[in-house]
Amino acid sequence: MNFVKRAGLSLWARKGRTLITLATFLVISVMVLAGVLINDATARAEQDAKRSVGAEVNLDIDMSQTGNAAQMQAPSIEAATVDRIGSLPQVQKYTYSRWDRAILTGTNKLVESGGKDSMGMGPGGTIGMGVLDSSLLPDFRSGKSTLVSGAHITAADKDKKQLLIEERLAKLNGLKVGDRITLTGNDEKTTGEFTVGGIYRDPRATTDADPEYGISPANMLYGAVGGLSALDSEGNGPQKVSRATFLLDDADAQDAFTSEAKQAAGKGLAGFKLDANDKAVQQMTGPLRSIRSTATVAMWLMGLAGAAVLALLVNLAVKQRRTEYGVLLAMGERKSRLIAQQVLEIVVVAAMAIGVSSLFAPQLTQSAGQALLGKEASAAAQKLGSWKPPPPGSTGIDQGIDPNDRPVDNADPISKITVALDPADLAAVGGIGLGIGLLATVIPAASVLRLSPRTILTKGK
Repeated sequence: MNFVKRAGLSLWARKGRTLITLATFLVISVMVLAGVLINDATARAEQDAKRSVGAEVNLDIDMSQTGNAAQMQAPSIEAATVDRIGSLPQVQKYTYSRWDRAILTGTNKLVESGGKDSMGMGPGGTIGMGVLDSSLLPDFRSGKSTLVSGAHITAADKDKKQLLIEERLAKLNGLKVGDRITLTGNDEKTTGEFTVGGIYRDPRATTDADPEYGISPANMLYGAVGGLSALDSEGNGPQKVSRATFLLDDADAQDAFTSEAKQAAGKGLAGFKLDANDKAVQQMTGPLRSIRSTATVAMWLMGLAGAAVLALLVNLAVKQRRTEYGVLLAMGERKSRLIAQQVLEIVVVAAMAIGVSSLFAPQLTQSAGQALLGKEASAAAQKLGSWKPPPPGSTGIDQGIDPNDRPVDNADPISKITVALDPADLAAVGGIGLGIGLLATVIPAASVLRLSPRTILTKGK
């Protein structure tokens, strides 16, 4: 009788032991499959996060190159240099911005914030943010701020004296799209007449001072970058900006874009850096990494523990079947075929366990993984929500506040995953199961090699 048929008869005849081995392998298979599925699901979610965030590259001041803290003049980059970068083939859209103090004059007034509205900007002083394309600002892209009437500022309006104002400021002064506003520049001498091109809504309360600029969100003015530059008293030199955002067609093109951007900008990039917003990715995927590491550790612990239990079961089976093996060896059966029979029995049970586990493991993994991720995401969101910005005009360092800990806007921790079983997952679990089965038969195989049919049949051991 060949060892394949003997293996089948043995499994059927010893139903109790077969069921115990099946149950052991089933637990191992479910745990290992759950680990593989969670790894795959978190990897997909991370890739989606990278694609949604990684397609955005920010050009900002490189704080490591700004010199000592006493340096008062922040570095700036020529708009023409940013335009060269924006013309690269990887770029879908781009915008840049610069800001300065703008003073509202005439009969128009700022919205009262109930406290200090600005950082020493004086009566009527607020932030005039010059932008190339207002629709690409983070708050507008995320939907946090919305356009109520009029139109966004675009590249076509670059040199126009056009403004985008908040609706509370518009209501206070009875302004609508098409009306004109007179602004005075930071030198308090240069003036310009601007047209209201659009009115937007910021959901923040009037009293919530902007953490970066220290003004009420109701008083933020957005204008065409060239138009607001006309209020600058420094002359008619090349237009300069302080930051830029590039939206790429493909997040995977980030490295190529960064390399080509450095070549296109040359020395003009001094004092600035290109940042792919890795902090946002890390913030979003923190809970995913946590549950993935937990699932991986549990998978390997269960695999090793399962291998040990199976090794004990197989070793016990060898001792119980010594007489059977002695008779087979006395009839001329080779020891290698006895070992092959053991391995085949384990492999058959493992295949059954993997098949059964594939029927319900995805649903269990989805429920368990979602529950675990929900807790991790909730804890991460709570930690992010507890961060308080320093008071206006303060870096917060003297108060123990690390500016680098400031949460990234519109980058909420991922709280959902989708578990999906594919053939590659089953192949991975099958490979791990086969490895565990082979590992479990190593020690029993050694005992089979030491069997002596004469000793077994004459002395019973």
